[in-house]
Parts: sequence; C-alpha cells; structure tokens
Amino acid sequence: MKIILTIATATLAAQPVAAHPGSPHPTAPKAATTNAATESEAAAVRSVLAQYKSANERLDATGTERLFTTDSAIFETGGVEGTYGNYLAHHLTPELAEFKVFRFSDYKIDVRFEGPIALAAESYKYRIETKKGEIAERLGVATSVLIKVGGRWKIVSMHNSARKPKGS
Repeated sequence: MKIILTIATATLAAQPVAAHPGSPHPTAPKAATTNAATESEAAAVRSVLAQYKSANERLDATGTERLFTTDSAIFETGGVEGTYGNYLAHHLTPELAEFKVFRFSDYKIDVRFEGPIALAAESYKYRIETKKGEIAERLGVATSVLIKVGGRWKIVSMHNSARKPKGS
C-alpha cells in the first residue's frame, strides 16, 4: 500500500498542472487515450467514481465499501479521515443523515494510467441543503488513486476539498 501511494504521489507531483478549457480550476492533465482497451479501463474507473458520487446524491452510502480497498486512505478538506471504513462510520454516514439534498453539477473527470495505477482528477460544483434549511454551495475537486483488485477497480486513496465560489 505504501509503495503504491508513494509511486502515485511521485507520479502526480511530476506531472504539470493543466486547466479544463474555460475553467480557472487546475486539474490533472488529460491523458490521450490510444486504444479501445485503455478507454474501456477509463470507463470502468469513471463508473466507480460515478457510483460513489451517486450514493452521496442519494444520501445513502450503503454498499460503497466495495468501491474502496480495505486499507484505503481518505483525506478531506485538510483532514486525515483514515480508511474509508472509518470515514464512512464516523464522518460520511452521520453527515448524510443531516442532509436533505446533495447535488453535483458541472462535473468533469480526467483519468490517466501509470502502469497498473489509475489516477483520476474530478472538478465539480455541489449544493447541499441540510434538514435545518442551511444551504452550502461549493466548488470542489477530488483526486483519486485506483488499483485493480480481483479484476475490479477500487479506490486506494481519495483526497477532496472545496471552497466557496467567489462572490459568495
């Protein structure tokens, strides 16, 4: 696990930062897809991340453990959350229980491969309404490292952060 994270971190650090066309938010560079097999793998990685995003929007993270390795590492807005199991039990599930609505928009994802590792960079906007009527609108980004386990892509590391849009 430490070796994979070290390789992935070094790989990400060595890559130049690019921006989506028309977006001021930096993301990982978009990889050129050279064959159908690579595109198929990229689609499988996007599917894992889409399932996770969908669970958040449904306000029900039931079953999302299967999307992560058991020794995963989660980092959120300056905090170390531990494994996904820990994050799910002590952060995500209680937080989702307080929400009335959680919606993503302007979602973009770039996926590239470094050997057996998939690196994903996501950018998006989201809106949360709590059951108490509080509203939070944010610009968010996430980076994820995925590996194949038993023929399926799983998230080894996820780091996300958000900020208020300018003028808010």
